[in-house]
Amino acid sequence: MPKTKFQDVIFTLLMVVVMVYALVVYNISLDRGGLTNEVFVMAFGELVIMGIAAFLLEMFLAGPLAKKLAFSIADQGKDRQIVVILVVSAMTVCIMCPLMSLIATLLFKGVDSQVVAKWLQTTVLNFPMAFCWQIFFAGPFVRWIFGHLFPEKKGCARNVSVQDIEV
Repeated sequence: MPKTKFQDVIFTLLMVVVMVYALVVYNISLDRGGLTNEVFVMAFGELVIMGIAAFLLEMFLAGPLAKKLAFSIADQGKDRQIVVILVVSAMTVCIMCPLMSLIATLLFKGVDSQVVAKWLQTTVLNFPMAFCWQIFFAGPFVRWIFGHLFPEKKGCARNVSVQDIEV
């Protein structure tokens, strides 16, 4: 998992691309009445604007809030790592799904007297997809990629003395 701010930005970028692209494909498919090969290409057009929105929301609002909520439920020092990962992932989806559904509703479904109803419907339709995609596919896939980009060094915990440092 990310250890530095740079790693956090890279992890967030990877997760945003994987999550947003899948949800854009899903929403276009819903609007068009089914999934076609054309939908995969069309999704790239929306990926840019929705990706920027998701990145900003995740970095500055949803990410910190999700971690705060998650760590009120799970304890990094006591709970198994998978429990912490799942709780953080679930809290992130609980925050990001309604926010991103609102942005999508405003941008793609128009603002009229039914905007709240459209937003609620969009959120309800998106939530199961976002949750399952995050827990079962995007989360493990992005953590796998991230682990290859930033492998954790094993055995670095030994004490270093002045004699160990070469000049």
